[in-house]
Amino acid sequence: MFTPEGVCIPVTAVKVVEGELHAGDVVSVRAVSKGKGFAGAVKRYSFGGGPKTHGQSDRHRAVGSIGQGTFPGRVWKGKKMPGRMGSDKHTVIARFLGIDKSLCMIKVKGCVPGSRNSEVLIYVPVKSDGEN
Repeated sequence: MFTPEGVCIPVTAVKVVEGELHAGDVVSVRAVSKGKGFAGAVKRYSFGGGPKTHGQSDRHRAVGSIGQGTFPGRVWKGKKMPGRMGSDKHTVIARFLGIDKSLCMIKVKGCVPGSRNSEVLIYVPVKSDGEN
């Protein structure tokens, strides 16, 4: 999208089913993020991995230690380990820029979670101090 001054603004076009928004509103965009399948700890949590030298032949992208010894003698709940990544509900804050009535699309400045043709909920967040 280009402003009258010629400045380029990157936008995401979203097809609208219903609702009313005003240009300049700060909106919350909620959707299910893209699924990425099974991912290791390095990709999933940005772990650093192990050393590449000093006798390490197959531990480059391993998790490493997952807990203590005798006490507690188990793995803590919530320990960051490999597993399925993505397919979670995410909410991002974006700015509503305008509407294209001929295409039934709105323009949002910022990223939108989810894949193409996925369902997205866009709403004006309610402030806790009574302002809106």
